[in-house]
Amino acid sequence: MSKITKSDDEWKEILTGEEYHICRGKGTEQAFTGEYWQCTDEDGTYKCRCCSEPLFKSETKYDSGSGWPSFFQSANEEGIKEIEDNSSGMTRTEVVCNECDSHLGHVFNDGPEPTGLRYCINSASLEFVKSE
Repeated sequence: MSKITKSDDEWKEILTGEEYHICRGKGTEQAFTGEYWQCTDEDGTYKCRCCSEPLFKSETKYDSGSGWPSFFQSANEEGIKEIEDNSSGMTRTEVVCNECDSHLGHVFNDGPEPTGLRYCINSASLEFVKSE
């Protein structure tokens, strides 16, 4: 797997201002405002907004009450990279797309079974593709 690399100017050409701020600048969208924060019954895959790497399946999405899309498992272990994040005066685990290094959100150990994980992901870093 080869990394997708683009210049800041190239990313700015393909992303909206908010998407660029979140995906490339490690920003966070306001809770309860993103396109995908609410759960739906639609089957499909949540892909990376920047490179279309499959990241999460709809069957692993759940309502965490946090205001961000939450998943208890990634679509594949190779698709996501975890990085220690000591910003904002706390220690968290950031998750980024392993293909293009896009910031996705954070993962916490307070999710449901069977994994106990809560991938708390920004809607702006995702693109939902319905199953056919």
